[in-house]
Amino acid sequence: MNDITQRIVGPRTPAELKRSHPLRYRLPAGLLAAAAGLLLISLFLPYWQITMFAPQYPAGLTVTSYVNRMAGAVDEVNILNQYIGMKPLESAAPMEKRFAVILIVAMALLVVAAVKIHSPFATWLALPAILYPLIFLADLQFWLADFGLNLDPHAPLNMSVKPFVPHVLGVGYVGQFKSVALPCSGLILAMIATVLILTGLWLQRRAYKPLRDGQFQAALKGDPA
Repeated sequence: MNDITQRIVGPRTPAELKRSHPLRYRLPAGLLAAAAGLLLISLFLPYWQITMFAPQYPAGLTVTSYVNRMAGAVDEVNILNQYIGMKPLESAAPMEKRFAVILIVAMALLVVAAVKIHSPFATWLALPAILYPLIFLADLQFWLADFGLNLDPHAPLNMSVKPFVPHVLGVGYVGQFKSVALPCSGLILAMIATVLILTGLWLQRRAYKPLRDGQFQAALKGDPA
């Protein structure tokens, strides 16, 4: 293994250390693998939902968003939105929905790859998965703002509603409608995955930094690592 590859991959775990400190070296890998698993499971679960309440809809109209589709009262909400000039919900985030599954699988594989990288480069491999929940919410907020600020001026009730920015999370009000936006189980799993990744990377650094430092000192002295 050349120096560049060794710096990227990091030190290997000596067999005697694996036997004497099994948890120290297995726990980081277990946490990272669990995080990758949660990301994959999240593909099948809803990520976000918004429920709209009004006097004529006391039980609310709920739209649920998965990573690549929308479900629930989509048609009913689209009918209401067309009166104020808002675009159909399905037209939001076409590229994101098209590539979401591939990207999440790729992020999970990068996290799995980070298990074998015992150097700071592991953080770069896992960074997309770490940031993913925040990126999802930021992208969703972008599309909500785009829909709310670009109303069709020729819509029947356009004059009754001014352009607005719906909240990606929390409670909002537009005319007689109250909306409640909440994260769902898929996004919560992705957030838990972020915590597991950060914890796993910290434990991995604590376990392997002494080995990396030892190799570096041995190289300075000209001794075999």
